[in-house]
Amino acid sequence: MSIKIHNFMGRFGWEMQKHFPLLSSTLYLKLQRATREKSQKKYIEYVLKNPNEAPMPLVVNLETINRCNSDCAFCTANKYAEKRPYKRMEDELFYHIIDELADWGFTGHLTLYGNNEPWLDTRIVEFHKYCREKLPESFIFMSTNGLLLDIEKVKSIVPYVDQLIINNYCEDMKLHENVKEIYSYVKANPDEFKDVEILIQMRYVKAVLTNRAGSAPNKIETEKIVKETCLMPYTDMFIFPDGRIGICCCDNFESTTLADLKNENIKEAWNSVAYRQARELIKDGRQNYPFCKHCDFIDAGLRMDTVNDVLNGRPLRGARQTMFAKKK
Repeated sequence: MSIKIHNFMGRFGWEMQKHFPLLSSTLYLKLQRATREKSQKKYIEYVLKNPNEAPMPLVVNLETINRCNSDCAFCTANKYAEKRPYKRMEDELFYHIIDELADWGFTGHLTLYGNNEPWLDTRIVEFHKYCREKLPESFIFMSTNGLLLDIEKVKSIVPYVDQLIINNYCEDMKLHENVKEIYSYVKANPDEFKDVEILIQMRYVKAVLTNRAGSAPNKIETEKIVKETCLMPYTDMFIFPDGRIGICCCDNFESTTLADLKNENIKEAWNSVAYRQARELIKDGRQNYPFCKHCDFIDAGLRMDTVNDVLNGRPLRGARQTMFAKKK
């Protein structure tokens, strides 16, 4: 498809994050809440029509290794703030989970990524190859900080993903040298990358974003109760390397357990008692669920597009079949 560079609100947005970090974060969150409130409520009502068997997750986040090599100030998974015991998913468990997703008929979004850097797992290309074979209709994407990336690695992964997101974390709004080389190569050889979208996101490494349920190192948790609901328990399945399913990506310390894929199949896990209880409580606001009550996290973009597609009876945006139709 293409390679492009995205910088949210350009130079103005960058300078706001740099010089007015808390104001920038506050304005961004207000904007996102204002534009999604109605869709959120409608989708939650849609999911809870049959509370004992929710629609499939729109996104499955499967973290195969819980380590990162970056130093992003907003993330507790950065290499200086990491507190989690090291975990690496067992091969057998990984293949078992993907097989169960295939048997379930999953066609949504899949990423082998959580609070980590996927390229730290030496099996990552092999794992993506298996996902592509077993889940041919799913939209598979990789999100990486790009620090370990080179042209050969990009070539190795693109046959198995629909989208490659390279987060270029920096302070000077310039591409890292290896990312610059990748950009130039893809631009010069578009036929090699015609079936994948490569998105380079310019990210300020010291940005203040959300408090991520109080875990963000550079945004101190407040006692403010967040009464807005949250879509994550209704749209996302977040799988830790040990096979447990946590509430969402904001559980950086892996402290919640809604199900365990070592003990139950993935469909049962998605409809577990703990999941159903969480959805019922959070539908009226985060204040009702202890882990979430101070969390101001909002995930934007693709997830809301997908939610709106579901609500309007359209095919899942990003389903591989749909995406390839759009590419032609």
